[in-house]
Amino acid sequence: MNTTPHPLVTRAQRLAGDLLLPQAERVDQEGVPASHVEAVKRAGLLGVVAPQEYGGADAPVAVARETAEILAGSCCSTWFVQTQHHTPVKLLATYDSPVREKLLRPLAVGELMAGIAFAHVRAFPRVPVRAVPEEGGWRFEGRVPWYTGWGLNDVMLLAGVTDTAEVVFVFAEAREQPGLRASAPMRLAALTAARTVSLELDGLRLPEEAVVLRTSQEEFAQVDLPRAANASPAVFGVAYAALDLVARTPDGEETARSLRARLNEVRRDAYALADRPAAPGCVPERLAVKTRAYDLLRAATTAAIVAGGGRAMDLGSRAQRLAREGMFLLVQGQTAEARRMHLGSLASG
Repeated sequence: MNTTPHPLVTRAQRLAGDLLLPQAERVDQEGVPASHVEAVKRAGLLGVVAPQEYGGADAPVAVARETAEILAGSCCSTWFVQTQHHTPVKLLATYDSPVREKLLRPLAVGELMAGIAFAHVRAFPRVPVRAVPEEGGWRFEGRVPWYTGWGLNDVMLLAGVTDTAEVVFVFAEAREQPGLRASAPMRLAALTAARTVSLELDGLRLPEEAVVLRTSQEEFAQVDLPRAANASPAVFGVAYAALDLVARTPDGEETARSLRARLNEVRRDAYALADRPAAPGCVPERLAVKTRAYDLLRAATTAAIVAGGGRAMDLGSRAQRLAREGMFLLVQGQTAEARRMHLGSLASG
């Protein structure tokens, strides 16, 4: 039975078809322009998971996944810049704090866009960024290895770890300021366009009112590891986009049909697992399905290269862009356990 798509899905499809996909190869080489971010804001996609009482859509998780697939499949760099925004929004919506009343509505309606600077917390017991309590607030010292969307984001969700293994999440302006300096934009094999930098923190001071959450590192890991073990919708979006290319080639229709059927099955399994409450021992099962999704992503993007022939070696080739984006997604948000399972799967064939 056919159903009417959610309005945000329709807007995402229109944005992808009218703007993101036609310009994706140029953006891949030149960088995500501010106009792309503005288009995402106008489409209401920054508020997809935000509460309605703060101006967001509070859309079902299936809608959030489908819009992510659409954006990633049309321009993965634009998807990656805007996807950072949704975690800060969820955190603000979940925990009562003074900063929620200041930022949640502007973030939900797209007046502001947020980035994230906390993946380094997963390196514990190594502590790349330290949070030091001071009178009236906190001081942050260390280095954020990866920060995406520099120059496009307005605010960032930053985390540091205290000497007592407490993780402190705060909001800061995403700009150079006393105690915060950005590197030059990184040149990467894929998604250089997403404007990723490292951040040097040398005494960045933020007031207590900037804090959204304080939690133990152990509690953070209990929530973060199952979530990070889920397959990203972007994996499916890029894989489907690659199979669309394969299907349009003279010899590729059957290959595309076969891989699409397998991808559909893994997608159903991945989302079903993600919808279950996280329980003890759930991470290996989720990672196993995530690894299957990676295998099919690699097969789909390889098929697009093979079907494209020598033309796929041109930097302006859509097949090559998708293959490089697929390579990036293999390590995006990677944990040590995910790396071990993926390598083990590759070793066993």
